[in-house]
Amino acid sequence: MRLLLTLLCVTLALPVLGVLGAWAALDEAALALLRHQAQTVMADYTLQSALLVLGVGLGVTLVGTGAAVVVALFDFPGRRAFEWALLLPLAMPAYVLAYAWTDALQYSGPVQVGLRALTGAQGALWPDVRSLWGAVLLFVLCLYPYVYLLARAALGERAAPMMEAARLLGAGLRRRIFEVALPLARPAITAGVALALMETLADYGVGSYFGLSTFSTGIYKAWLVMYDRVAAAQLASLLLAAVALLLFVERRAQRRLRFAAARPGGAGSAETRPLRLR
Repeated sequence: MRLLLTLLCVTLALPVLGVLGAWAALDEAALALLRHQAQTVMADYTLQSALLVLGVGLGVTLVGTGAAVVVALFDFPGRRAFEWALLLPLAMPAYVLAYAWTDALQYSGPVQVGLRALTGAQGALWPDVRSLWGAVLLFVLCLYPYVYLLARAALGERAAPMMEAARLLGAGLRRRIFEVALPLARPAITAGVALALMETLADYGVGSYFGLSTFSTGIYKAWLVMYDRVAAAQLASLLLAAVALLLFVERRAQRRLRFAAARPGGAGSAETRPLRLR
């Protein structure tokens, strides 16, 4: 059984090993190409990818965590519907939403045309959506469910009993949320953000359609435009290194965290139901 599992793991790792093996073909020609990339496109790839990751990471953290806090810790009309409806963006690929997003919000799209007809305004009502900020907003709206799903589970399992204990000790609602609930959900939030960022870095369709120079678009250009598979594999290995760094940071953030929570339905569970909003 152990041998079978080892063979399975090696088989699954073959694509990664193949990408990393591109550095074994590093000769004078490959080294010259790497220098050319470093002098021409590498800085742009790194900057655009870093800005995209920074914006998406901040956005999915705020939107996903905020939605999880509202749904997990409070009771309000329609809460049960929002519990599953907030997951629906995961059903739509990001590149499909990119086409719909552009067609709806561009200068000649129905939204701007209708607003100009309604208000009498002239010219574009907002900057071109096919830009870095448009890609960031699109990725946030597509990928925040990763953070929402994990944070909601963590808040429902761990935060409710602790928040009730903090309430009995006299802590206000704001303090219970920011000093008790959110720190307990930090590992789940970090894991969700890492998943969203890995999907952002690996996405090609949105970056290509929006004209962004990210690592994923650079890999496709090196392979299909420059016809250099080795250079494409070397760029892909840098992307793998960035993903590995995200995983390392996420593991380090959770290494020393320990939690103790009551079992669902155990003693005190009746007093830890979501707070009803009025």
